[in-house]
Amino acid sequence: AAELTLLMIEQPGCVYCARWDRDIAPILPRTDEGKAAPLRRIQLREPVPADITLDRPATFTPTFVMLNDGRETGRIEGYPGDEFFWPLLNELIDTATLAQPPQQENQP
Repeated sequence: AAELTLLMIEQPGCVYCARWDRDIAPILPRTDEGKAAPLRRIQLREPVPADITLDRPATFTPTFVMLNDGRETGRIEGYPGDEFFWPLLNELIDTATLAQPPQQENQP
């Protein structure tokens, strides 16, 4: 199965990043969403790591990118508040899961 990762692109002084850290970060690892797509963080002004392929650069923070084996399958730009974040995250997970190639069955 493909490995899903939620990439958070952030920068120091980002008020919305701080709100996300207050509202979501403490509980994310304990949720089904956090278990399905563990969080990874990078800084906006630093080079994107070689194991990550984005469709386009992030231009502001926070930007949340769903990665399927390191390749972008969708993103949330900005932090819309906890009541909107969870449904958007679930949509990203669903889209990334549907994008996975079908599993090959062992042929006799």
